[in-house]
Amino acid sequence: MRKYLSMAAGLSALIAPQLEAQTSCPTSVPTTTTAAENAKQQAADLFQYMAPQIATAVAGGSPTLGQTSTLGGLGHFSVGVRGTAVKGSIPEVNRFPVCYSGRYSATLPTGSKAIPGAGVDAAIGVFGGLPLALTNIGAVDVLLSATYLPEVDQNNVRITLPDGSLKIGYGARVGLLSESILVPGVSLSFMKRDLPTVNVVANSGVSDSLFVTGLKLETTSWRIEASKSLLMFGIFGGVGRDKFESSVTTVRATVGAPVVGRANATLTPSPSQSLDRTNLFVGLKLNLLFFKLAAEVGQASGGEVTTFNRFEGSAANASRTYGSLGVRFGL
Repeated sequence: MRKYLSMAAGLSALIAPQLEAQTSCPTSVPTTTTAAENAKQQAADLFQYMAPQIATAVAGGSPTLGQTSTLGGLGHFSVGVRGTAVKGSIPEVNRFPVCYSGRYSATLPTGSKAIPGAGVDAAIGVFGGLPLALTNIGAVDVLLSATYLPEVDQNNVRITLPDGSLKIGYGARVGLLSESILVPGVSLSFMKRDLPTVNVVANSGVSDSLFVTGLKLETTSWRIEASKSLLMFGIFGGVGRDKFESSVTTVRATVGAPVVGRANATLTPSPSQSLDRTNLFVGLKLNLLFFKLAAEVGQASGGEVTTFNRFEGSAANASRTYGSLGVRFGL
């Protein structure tokens, strides 16, 4: 493709039919204005494509994995550590089609990769609820979290975290039914988790680069969960809604183009995204004396994401399956 683009600089009239048959790349001679237009649009679509996947790794399923019922009031607490992996797709930027004479819509290649996430959460009982037959209703827990996002460097895409990998979140849980010997635990929870500020650099070839800086992503999650312990084992599951809000400070492309040499372009205005998704999950837990081991699988789906380019394999708003493993300690 680079060979054809170089030839287009001097012989565009002769090879225009050949280029038109292969792609929709404009066949005009590259200029300083057009040289980075296509790469700039690809950078914007890279943001739109990756944001929902990263947000799913942050939000996960149960806000306190392995502890879905309320704790029972003051003096009770639990602390948990979890790791989450989303079955995701990462754009293979080194295989993106190149065009220096303007932007055009193409199918961008992707590769299947796990999107990792990890965090620590805590639940603190503040109200034990009102007694009702074999259970309590209206119990309240305060929820806290610390989200950890590791840096990634693969497939010519590098994700860095200029303000650190940790972000503190908060929420609350209200017991609709407190779990007892005969009654399952049913609760309604709210959780606010935000992503640490992210910078993304993606390289294509030797001289072409895409930059997404100052990416901020906020997740707001509502969950209705039910759980029941059966001696040493327990089952739990839930359904909820996630709202993902994301934005970036700068989207920029740098290319080395024929005729004009090195060119830069910045997307104005910077893109943003607001996405509402449905989240379903089920899990198992092992109840030990002071510890609980828990695992869950879930799926986030729904919402609309608009991109100029298409993506191979799955769309930007495709359903994403995830899994989490965790351990809890509580009293």
